Amino acid sequence: MSLNTMSHLDDIPGTTPFDGDQARKGYALNKMCFSFNEKANREDFLADEEAYMEKYKLNEQQKQALRDRNVLAMIEAGGNIYYLAKFAGIFGLGVQDVGAQQTGMEVDEFKKMLAAQA
Repeated sequence: MSLNTMSHLDDIPGTTPFDGDQARKGYALNKMCFSFNEKANREDFLADEEAYMEKYKLNEQQKQALRDRNVLAMIEAGGNIYYLAKFAGIFGLGVQDVGAQQTGMEVDEFKKMLAAQA
C-alpha cells in the first residue's frame, strides 16, 4: 500500500478513491479532458479521437476506457470525475447519465431513484 492511499476508503465496494497515486496515474487523461474547455480541442478530438489520445500520450487502459465511453473504467485508469465530466459533455451526457453508469442503473431508473430520495 502506498503512503498516499486512503486506507479507510479501500473498504468501499466499487469505489476507486482519487488519491495521489490515482492523480499520477491519470495525469495524461485528466490533462486531455481539461483541454476540452476549448471548443477547438473538442472538435479536434471528434475529428480523430485516436490521434488526439496519442497527442496526450494516454496509455492503452485509458484509451480503451474512452473508446468504450466507460466512466468507471476511466476512473479506474486515474480519471477524476471533474475532468471526465468535460469528456462526457462532448457526447451530450449529463451528471445523471454518469451517475447511472456509476451505479449500474439505466438513466431513467437512476432519475427515479433520485426523485424518490427528494
